[in-house]
Amino acid sequence: MILAAAAQLEITAHHVHHGLRPEADTDAEVARAIAARLGTRFILRRVSVEPGPNLEARARAARYSVLPDGAMTGHTADDQAETVLLRLMRGAGADGLAAMQPGPTHPILALRRAETVALCAEHRIDVALDTTNTDPTHQRNRVRHEVLPALNEIARRDLVPVLVRTADVLRDDAALLDELAAHLDPTDARGLAAAPVPLARRAIRRWLTQDGYPPDAAAVERVLEVARGVNLACEITGGRRVSRSEQLLEISPIQR
Repeated sequence: MILAAAAQLEITAHHVHHGLRPEADTDAEVARAIAARLGTRFILRRVSVEPGPNLEARARAARYSVLPDGAMTGHTADDQAETVLLRLMRGAGADGLAAMQPGPTHPILALRRAETVALCAEHRIDVALDTTNTDPTHQRNRVRHEVLPALNEIARRDLVPVLVRTADVLRDDAALLDELAAHLDPTDARGLAAAPVPLARRAIRRWLTQDGYPPDAAAVERVLEVARGVNLACEITGGRRVSRSEQLLEISPIQR
């Protein structure tokens, strides 16, 4: 908000109240006060998120469900580095390790977290500190407070810029592969089988995602085996199957 106000933009601040912490009401009032000081329109949105497994993911989904399209978030370079490590731990490929896409919705992704703290201090802005950001039950917090500091110590350097650059390189590589894969017909079994495997996988993934069911890596490999003639058909996500007939692949619902 400080930077947007300095750029003389027309701003609407959205604060999402998840109802998960006792101090959430106070945090909302802190956000409202900051907006008022900067002359920013303020909208408080409430969502209901029940405690339980996958809390971070469910809270994020609830948050984005009430935010308008194109809403800007305050993710920083430190968040980007943490995302790379988290996705590496989950076995993500190049697309996953590319992490968050820089652009209008992530306007301060190149800034460090410490720089945002310094900016608020310089403008004497009182901020709210989310206590869940220190809760070790959340995986991201352990990466932030334990894993990344340990890696910095071992490497004897600040690894955040290194991890951010890695994400940038992989994102560029992924964009090029996507462009090359766009020329592949994912229903042409012979063409898929003859294509370089990375391009064939991307063409299959794009094809299978059209119905809103992103495939996992295993499903992509099963479809590739159908294209190669190893199998005649296979099951994929969403209660569907991919079959081959006369060198053409097609998706159909599974008949139970």
